Amino acid sequence: SLPVDKHAGDKVYAGTLNQQGLLKCKAQGIGATTMLAGIIRLVREAQGTKAPIQRLADQVAGMFVPVVVVISALTFAGWWAYSGDLAPALVNAVAVLVIACPCALGLATPTAIMVGTGRGAQVGVLVKNAVDLEQAEQIRTLILDKTRTLTEGKPVVTDVIPADGISN
Repeated sequence: SLPVDKHAGDKVYAGTLNQQGLLKCKAQGIGATTMLAGIIRLVREAQGTKAPIQRLADQVAGMFVPVVVVISALTFAGWWAYSGDLAPALVNAVAVLVIACPCALGLATPTAIMVGTGRGAQVGVLVKNAVDLEQAEQIRTLILDKTRTLTEGKPVVTDVIPADGISN
């Protein structure tokens, strides 16, 4: 991007270069009102949202947990009836609970969202929310301008500069 001349009263942002003369600036945003604070807030909000797949995982876990508890109880009763010994019945019932634990199902999706949005923020990709992150999987082509930004998502021709030897 090319340098842009600024005049008295114009806004300047972090990273502005003074190319000549005196530059007197007044801070308009500090702390929570800065652009960086806004970016951090955006990342936190994205990490806190639920993706549709997470809602599905929560529904499945809601049905899965009672089923696993019932199977574990049946395992306990079956082993106790079979062996007449409490220890193997309890060990096998706990084994069913541990092996079929839905914790991975319930924790994997929010963990993936937190890691994905956090890693994206580290490399300069900000995600608005988990729904957008999930839908990003469907993107096949992404076109960015030379500053690697998307502003409106609607490219507009602002200038036509013909090459040497070509007329308008």
